[in-house]
Amino acid sequence: MSRIDRNDVYKLQPTLVTALTNLGDAAGQVIEAPLVHLLHLRISQLNGCAFCLHMHAAEARRDGEQQQRLDVLAAWQETSFFSDRERAALRWAEALTLLPSQQRSDAVYSELITQFSQQEIVNLSAIIVTMNAWNRIALGFQFQPSLTAN
Repeated sequence: MSRIDRNDVYKLQPTLVTALTNLGDAAGQVIEAPLVHLLHLRISQLNGCAFCLHMHAAEARRDGEQQQRLDVLAAWQETSFFSDRERAALRWAEALTLLPSQQRSDAVYSELITQFSQQEIVNLSAIIVTMNAWNRIALGFQFQPSLTAN
């Protein structure tokens, strides 16, 4: 069944795009760009959003992220490729993204506060909320990535 085209979704509710973009941009000014890329990708992996994975992986590579780190992001806990700060943020992203199946334990939050200020935690949470919203829009309307020539 055909869904509403991506461009039509944006035209039908331009405030949606503006609001999510503004929130993501504002939160991203407080958190370093490489970490924002990792969060966007990990959340999109958890939600199974091919459109967002395609877009954010390209952005991360364009901004200098190492392909090796992108290759193992789904198994970030199994590697030493990620800093303690990144690991705390990724764990927080998983806890907030997988709400029904995750316990938001004090241990996850305790790890977070050792790496981030209160302002950063609020902004990390805003990035996570925003990416989850984008994933739900892209998945709900079945947005499709397009292959690009190498």
